[in-house]
Amino acid sequence: HGAASASVSIASATRARRILDESQALSDFAAGAQGGLVGVIRLGASPTLGPYLLPHIVARLHRQHRDLSLYVRESAPRDLEYELTEGVHDVIIAQLPVIGAELLAARLFREPLYLALAEDHPLAREEAVSPQALAGMTILSLGPRFQLHEQVDALCREFRAQLSREYEGTSLDAVRQMVGMGMGAAFVPALYARSEIRPRSEVVVRPVRGKTITRSIGFVWRKSAGAALAYRKMADVTRDVCARKFPELTIESGS
Repeated sequence: HGAASASVSIASATRARRILDESQALSDFAAGAQGGLVGVIRLGASPTLGPYLLPHIVARLHRQHRDLSLYVRESAPRDLEYELTEGVHDVIIAQLPVIGAELLAARLFREPLYLALAEDHPLAREEAVSPQALAGMTILSLGPRFQLHEQVDALCREFRAQLSREYEGTSLDAVRQMVGMGMGAAFVPALYARSEIRPRSEVVVRPVRGKTITRSIGFVWRKSAGAALAYRKMADVTRDVCARKFPELTIESGS
């Protein structure tokens, strides 16, 4: 009886979210007809991306769409996906792919990943690190709640490096500090490196020679969301800002 009641409650909550999403379609249509973004949009972002990208996006949206209120909340990527399906966020910006039959995505860009090394590491003198030099190297990573963890794990298998199981960072800053202490190397996103790793700091970043290593970033929302037009407009703004400000990114288009 308890299980049946729980199933009914979940179904009711899902139906209620769908009704709210669909009712939003009317105001979204009106906003689209006027060519602007209006109302409140709750945007979820990963801490590996949001702080380094969103200030530029929010500033542009504020200038161009004065009637839009954008509320940003950070969560770990795995939590973001769950919170999106539960209605905590209207749209999230996340590493793709995000799996879910009820979700839609608009690709934004591909972001390079660089190898971070202590500034006194022998390989730090090289302009690029050869894949062969990674064999046996200890690689530090964020924990499994971050999609970046899976990608770094796959890179370690490809390059025959050793993913550290003794240390899993809770933030890119924590990982960078461990790298600076000589505890291992790490793969870090380009926007983070641009923002937080300064010249003559304790950490340097290098590309892997002959390898293009990137992660794909996009906006994700529920299929039932009435504000899909608004999210696609936000995606267009984001691509334009990134193309102008971040030449290291590869801009993508469409879903």
